[in-house]
Amino acid sequence: MIPEFDDVGNLPPGIHWCSWAEFVARFGSTARRRVLIAGLLNALSLLRKAGCRAVYVGGSFVTAKASPGDFDVCWDVDGVDVDRLDPIFFEFSRSRAAQKRRFGGELFPAELPEGITGQTFLEFFQTDRSTGRRKGIVAIRLEDLPE
Repeated sequence: MIPEFDDVGNLPPGIHWCSWAEFVARFGSTARRRVLIAGLLNALSLLRKAGCRAVYVGGSFVTAKASPGDFDVCWDVDGVDVDRLDPIFFEFSRSRAAQKRRFGGELFPAELPEGITGQTFLEFFQTDRSTGRRKGIVAIRLEDLPE
């Protein structure tokens, strides 16, 4: 279950697991969000085909912001066959322009260190950049994706 937002529009600290249907119901409330969800589903389907079992969604997409610019995802590397993974998931040049163009957001291996803080992306996504406070993210098991 996804909890309510706090007083600044973030999820409470922690990793909040949900099904794909719950995610769409909670975060697909505007036309912009639905466009981003379609791109996210495309990316997650490719990750699942390569053996990925879970992803973590952070950034403004899992906040109260009505019109987020994109989504930020990190994916669990356990079980992933990199030979079956689309090379775009390792394309980080030009601020991930190719990923943003194709999917509408950015996707990183969860254990990869973020460039400035050195935290893994899984940890980095759980920190509010403006306040430094912990915030929540959403986790989705990819077995829940529609076919």
